[in-house]
Amino acid sequence: MAEEQVRYYILFANYEQGLSLHDLLDQEGIPNRIAPAPRAIQGELSCGMSLLIQPEALEATRDCIRRHHAPHHAIVPLAGQIKPRRDRYC
Repeated sequence: MAEEQVRYYILFANYEQGLSLHDLLDQEGIPNRIAPAPRAIQGELSCGMSLLIQPEALEATRDCIRRHHAPHHAIVPLAGQIKPRRDRYC
Protein backbone atom coordinates (compact mmCIF):
# COMPACT_ATOMS: atom_id res chain seq x y z
CA MET A 1 0.00 0.00 0.00
CA ALA A 2 1.36 3.42 -0.94
CA GLU A 3 2.15 5.91 1.77
CA GLU A 4 -0.42 8.71 2.01
CA GLN A 5 0.92 12.14 1.17
CA VAL A 6 0.68 14.82 3.85
CA ARG A 7 -0.88 18.09 2.74
CA TYR A 8 -1.20 21.24 4.78
CA TYR A 9 -4.48 23.08 5.31
CA ILE A 10 -4.55 26.69 6.43
CA LEU A 11 -7.69 27.47 8.45
CA PHE A 12 -9.33 30.86 8.84
CA ALA A 13 -11.91 32.50 11.08
CA ASN A 14 -13.63 34.01 8.01
CA TYR A 15 -13.57 33.95 4.22
CA GLU A 16 -12.01 37.41 3.90
CA GLN A 17 -8.86 36.21 5.68
CA GLY A 18 -8.65 33.17 3.41
CA LEU A 19 -9.15 35.09 0.19
CA SER A 20 -6.63 37.74 1.29
CA LEU A 21 -3.92 35.14 1.94
CA HIS A 22 -4.81 33.33 -1.29
CA ASP A 23 -4.17 36.58 -3.20
CA LEU A 24 -0.86 37.19 -1.36
CA LEU A 25 0.37 33.68 -2.11
CA ASP A 26 -0.64 34.01 -5.77
CA GLN A 27 1.22 37.34 -6.03
CA GLU A 28 4.37 35.68 -4.70
CA GLY A 29 4.01 32.65 -6.97
CA ILE A 30 3.47 30.23 -4.08
CA PRO A 31 1.21 27.36 -5.18
CA ASN A 32 -2.02 27.08 -3.18
CA ARG A 33 -5.59 26.02 -3.74
CA ILE A 34 -8.86 27.03 -2.13
CA ALA A 35 -10.48 23.93 -0.63
CA PRO A 36 -13.16 23.05 1.89
CA ALA A 37 -11.75 22.54 5.37
CA PRO A 38 -11.56 18.78 5.99
CA ARG A 39 -14.22 17.44 8.33
CA ALA A 40 -11.56 16.16 10.72
CA ILE A 41 -10.54 19.75 11.56
CA GLN A 42 -13.57 21.83 10.60
CA GLY A 43 -14.84 22.36 14.14
CA GLU A 44 -11.87 24.42 15.32
CA LEU A 45 -12.95 28.04 14.67
CA SER A 46 -12.90 27.38 10.95
CA CYS A 47 -15.24 29.16 8.55
CA GLY A 48 -15.30 26.03 6.37
CA MET A 49 -12.76 27.33 3.86
CA SER A 50 -9.09 26.43 3.81
CA LEU A 51 -6.07 26.85 1.60
CA LEU A 52 -4.39 23.64 0.53
CA ILE A 53 -0.59 23.82 0.54
CA GLN A 54 1.83 21.16 -0.68
CA PRO A 55 4.70 20.23 1.68
CA GLU A 56 7.33 21.77 -0.60
CA ALA A 57 5.59 25.18 -0.37
CA LEU A 58 5.16 25.17 3.41
CA GLU A 59 8.21 27.25 4.39
CA ALA A 60 7.58 29.85 1.68
CA THR A 61 3.95 30.06 2.85
CA ARG A 62 4.96 30.55 6.49
CA ASP A 63 7.45 33.23 5.43
CA CYS A 64 4.76 35.05 3.43
CA ILE A 65 2.37 34.92 6.40
CA ARG A 66 5.05 36.35 8.72
CA ARG A 67 6.11 39.15 6.37
CA HIS A 68 2.55 40.29 5.68
CA HIS A 69 1.18 39.59 9.17
CA ALA A 70 -1.58 37.66 7.42
CA PRO A 71 -4.28 36.52 9.86
CA HIS A 72 -5.08 32.82 9.97
CA HIS A 73 -6.22 30.34 12.60
CA ALA A 74 -3.82 27.42 12.10
CA ILE A 75 -1.80 25.37 9.62
CA VAL A 76 -2.80 21.72 10.02
CA PRO A 77 -1.03 18.71 8.42
CA LEU A 78 -3.33 15.88 7.28
CA ALA A 79 -2.68 12.77 5.24
CA GLY A 80 -5.05 10.94 2.95
CA GLN A 81 -7.63 13.67 2.37
CA ILE A 82 -7.34 13.64 -1.44
CA LYS A 83 -8.88 10.56 -3.07
CA PRO A 84 -7.53 10.36 -6.64
CA ARG A 85 -10.06 7.70 -7.73
CA ARG A 86 -13.19 9.58 -6.66
CA ASP A 87 -15.61 10.94 -9.25
CA ARG A 88 -14.61 14.31 -10.69
CA TYR A 89 -17.13 16.88 -11.82
CA CYS A 90 -14.93 19.79 -12.80
